[in-house]
Amino acid sequence: MDPKQLQDLANVLRRDSLIMTSKAGSGHPTSCLSSAELMSCLFFNELKLDVKNPNNPDNDEFILSKGHAAAILYSCLKHIGCLTENLENYRKLGSDLEGHPTPELKWVKVASGSLGQGLSIAAGMALASKLQKRKFRTFALLGDSELAEGSNWEAFQFASYNNLNNLTAIIDLNRLGQRGETMLGHNTKLLAIRLSSFGWNTIVIDGHNIKQILDALNKARKSDKPTAIIAKTLKGKGVSFLENKEGWHGKALNEKELKKALSEIPNPSTPQITIVPPISINQKAPLEHKIIQTKYNPKDEIATREAYGSALSSLAKSNSSILALDAEVSNSTFADKLKKSTPKQFIECFIAEQNMLGLALGLSKKGFNVFSSTFSSFLPRAHDQLRMAAISKANFTVCGSHAGISIGQDGSSQMGLEDIAMFRSLPGSIIFYPSDAISAEKLTLLSSTLPGIKYIRTTRPKTKILYENKEEFPIGDFKVLKQSNKDKLVLMGAGITLHESLKAHEELKKSKTDSAVIDLYCIKPLNSKKLIEFIKQHGNKLIITEDHYKEGGIGEALQSALSNSGIEITHLAVSRVPHSGTKDELLERYGINAKSIVTEAKKFT
Repeated sequence: MDPKQLQDLANVLRRDSLIMTSKAGSGHPTSCLSSAELMSCLFFNELKLDVKNPNNPDNDEFILSKGHAAAILYSCLKHIGCLTENLENYRKLGSDLEGHPTPELKWVKVASGSLGQGLSIAAGMALASKLQKRKFRTFALLGDSELAEGSNWEAFQFASYNNLNNLTAIIDLNRLGQRGETMLGHNTKLLAIRLSSFGWNTIVIDGHNIKQILDALNKARKSDKPTAIIAKTLKGKGVSFLENKEGWHGKALNEKELKKALSEIPNPSTPQITIVPPISINQKAPLEHKIIQTKYNPKDEIATREAYGSALSSLAKSNSSILALDAEVSNSTFADKLKKSTPKQFIECFIAEQNMLGLALGLSKKGFNVFSSTFSSFLPRAHDQLRMAAISKANFTVCGSHAGISIGQDGSSQMGLEDIAMFRSLPGSIIFYPSDAISAEKLTLLSSTLPGIKYIRTTRPKTKILYENKEEFPIGDFKVLKQSNKDKLVLMGAGITLHESLKAHEELKKSKTDSAVIDLYCIKPLNSKKLIEFIKQHGNKLIITEDHYKEGGIGEALQSALSNSGIEITHLAVSRVPHSGTKDELLERYGINAKSIVTEAKKFT
């Protein structure tokens, strides 16, 4: 398409964006106006798309990292024939054209708008293209304000380290953020120096000059490095009272202002648009073989984190779509077992958990079955990535190892004690907490078959084998390890506290206090009806013990699920910031060991 037509289309996008936001009474028109030429050149001249199939695996991918500019994305999709909905439905209840893009719209693969995440997702998609030996390219449009987010710089490093020359970041450097000038303003030279130092091919252009944009995209196509196009633009471009003016971020124009703005923007007829289809690559289906499960000796003691690694390695050998991502702790999470057996299915993310989970989302959206692992204590820093992944209808597994105070002498900074609460808060999430090697293996295998975000919580210490190799662990259920018809109460644990509950069971037996013991291996979802029936039949009293803070953990989940059931509940959890010490010292000090359970049971009965 010639430059004149692309400029005409840029003005069509401008007019649409202004009308949409004014009709809605909200939105970010000035952020759309600054990117009009960039979006015009990208959508009407560069992207190769099968406009009839958003799920064509060979389509080029676009991530609107500056998701507040959603209106201009919807306008682009409308004009290339991907969108049938009326643009005036923008931001209306029931419309797929939400204020920030979400996968409710089939042409949007991931939710965006929480700034600083789009480049990580795009890097995951670009890596997927390399791994699948496809030809599709990935583009991300970033706002300059979000460059202050460290997660972007994690992604810049990762992309150059992995030679993702099929990735292009387009930076809309319009100078103004929400409340005033951004950190770098229009200092294109300094930004180019920084990005070049991160190993990127950098191109500085006038972001409103069609010929310069086309030339930059052409150079990016031929680059042997990932490319950053630094586009100097003006926020509110094309409207005299908006252009480069502060105080207009996130403000829709009223009827009078809209009329004036539209009078200043040319109103061309829409040129004929032809979208080039993608290069189709015929790929064989991922290789699948029978999963070889480990046969554990019942006399062995094995850490659940090690069993997770063994299961992950077995999964990767059975299916080439399995990928392991790890944050430079694979020799502790035991993801290195996969790394040793199928190294091409292992991705080192280094100490960058936010980027790792963005990559997981991007890779999973391109068909990979992704397992990301790190210490559970380091996952909260990526809570926002997980939150946005849930909105994006993500499908991947996270393993948090070294959970709880049972890790021992490393101290409180290394003790994951908030992770259950974090994953419980995610809509549609699944939380598994294995207590022995067999349950860890089976739950890892199960996670590979389930949709959504799955969390597997593993512990550092070795633990006894509790189950036979043939045992199965259905989602939403629990296991009863001890019971009798004389039980006065039920002891419930998971992970390390299940073993403490079993010890307490034996101690209580000596004083003629019979108890049932439950392994709550699946924290979410929970079959509360079945659980209530069991507890009522075994004393109607429950002691929950967990290696987690009280807030948001298993106890609160159970107290909510069992409310109004009439069951008496005692909850033992870590109630204050812990200290260094041995595992046994800490379990006793913070009241979650067998001795503490016995003491509470005697008070209870």
